[in-house]
Amino acid sequence: MAKSTADLLIERLHDWGVDVIFGLPGDGIDDIVEALRTHQDDVRFIQVRHEESAAFAACGYAKYTGRLGVCLATSGPGGLHLLNGLYDAKGDQQPVLAITGHTFHDLIGTHYQQDVDLDKIFLDVADYNERVMGPAHVVNVVDQAVKTSLGRRAVSHITVPKDIQGWTTDDAMRSAANVPRHSADLFAPAYGMPPAELLRAAADIINVGSKVAILAGRGALNCRDEVLQLADLVGGPVVKPLLGKAVVPDDSPYTTGGVGLLGTAPSQDALRECDTLVILGSSFPYIEFYPPPGQAKAVQIDVSAARIGLRAPVDVGLLGDCKGVLGALLPLIRRKDDRGFLETAQNRMRDWRDLLEARGTRRDMPMKPQVVTHTLNKLLADNAIVSADSGTNTTWAARYIDMRGEMQFSVSGALASMACGLPYSLGAAVAYPDRQVVAVVGDGGFTMLMGEVATLVKYGLPVKIVIIKNNAYGEIKWEQMVLNGNPSFGIELQPIDFAAYARACGAAGFTFERPDECEAVLREALATPGPAVVQAVVDPNEPPMPGKITTEQAKNLAEALLRGDPDRLAVVKTIAEDFIKNRVREVI
Repeated sequence: MAKSTADLLIERLHDWGVDVIFGLPGDGIDDIVEALRTHQDDVRFIQVRHEESAAFAACGYAKYTGRLGVCLATSGPGGLHLLNGLYDAKGDQQPVLAITGHTFHDLIGTHYQQDVDLDKIFLDVADYNERVMGPAHVVNVVDQAVKTSLGRRAVSHITVPKDIQGWTTDDAMRSAANVPRHSADLFAPAYGMPPAELLRAAADIINVGSKVAILAGRGALNCRDEVLQLADLVGGPVVKPLLGKAVVPDDSPYTTGGVGLLGTAPSQDALRECDTLVILGSSFPYIEFYPPPGQAKAVQIDVSAARIGLRAPVDVGLLGDCKGVLGALLPLIRRKDDRGFLETAQNRMRDWRDLLEARGTRRDMPMKPQVVTHTLNKLLADNAIVSADSGTNTTWAARYIDMRGEMQFSVSGALASMACGLPYSLGAAVAYPDRQVVAVVGDGGFTMLMGEVATLVKYGLPVKIVIIKNNAYGEIKWEQMVLNGNPSFGIELQPIDFAAYARACGAAGFTFERPDECEAVLREALATPGPAVVQAVVDPNEPPMPGKITTEQAKNLAEALLRGDPDRLAVVKTIAEDFIKNRVREVI
């Protein structure tokens, strides 16, 4: 029986183990959607409300499963809508395949309706990018796309003209060179082991160092035991970029938590004072937080040669998977008797946790955003999957949500895109229907793709969405003030009753704005069957200040206030209250 190009496309994806595709139908992909209908027992189609969500969901699916994420959009505007989520996958090196339609093959380039040359537009975002020319071509293209995405941890893109989707194996000629079934649906991961002399050189640097810090990113998520063993051997703290938040549990005595503007002061201290840095599977982008060039010797392990030495001058680069390379390196590391560097970090971390506890348990009004995530943290399951959006909510989630057990956590890392939190959670819930899935988002980012609440309802996905509602683009506000010294402008949001919106979609909706209501409402929401939205109304003038404030940041904030920021009195009051409470706690 003759098969269409679209049939062959879906069947080959199934051969590769793809069992879910996120997308939105359109006439430019009618035959592909029909193939999904006839193959729905093999490949599940999750219909979203916006193609950007499809790409984000595919990225989240890839992040939380390690498998290929797949998204689908129609020709022209549908394909264009995928781009933001695909750039998110590119930035965080996730294996995602995007499939788009195209206009009729013999009208391309003639200004026909939705004639957008997507295979040219996707050139930058996709490592593999190809237009399918017929049923004899599609299997070969799918195989190359999947292998490229998995092998390079990258985005691939396939576009299929509308009419070619319906062509069948009876209609099209196969070239003599294109031998049937010559392409294999086999991915062979090949992470080589560094030569013995490089492993020894790396070990020599680490063994000589007296203050060794470990920067463990997303590439180290699969080697918790090895990272903790290294930390114990070298007597050094594990500093975690946000994508590596789940590398080691946050209650481990070997970690100082996050790094960067939303990280901890002890992590900044550790990187500032270390004489040796071991970078594990990370290309944490903020160069100013690394030890200054010349201060520390550095060893880096990464699967990408292009990432070695990208952020800091590295003395030895070890190419390969962190777990395998650490397995070979650890026997060469001598245990350090001097634990002073680690003990100093541990003492600082105790003080930092005391500070977070004091801020997270405040009972004054307006309610502080820290109260929400501090309370949520206590209620999460030990295998919860938590996605945060981009904004001030990221700071509160990063600092107050502790990784423990088999918990997973992610954000839009390199791209730092708003609106990712909800579709990430959608992808996670599809992959893990029996696990607790929670999105911590801001009202600004949530509003962008809030239609996906209806998607959660449609498919019965029990995602719990916690909205830190400050009626403002809060992160942008503080960036304007602290980074640039400008009064905030253009950041106020027209309030929306998100609980009422959730109920209108068929989900549960909750609201609270007082600290004494927080735990009861969150507990009820987490126990509610199906999807639920919780809006927590918080103080818009609580600053997400860095772990350590630089003189320049303090100067810029003062200048912004002096220049007439509309919230200057409330900001000064909030900062003064924070300072006074901290001083009282220190005296007591």
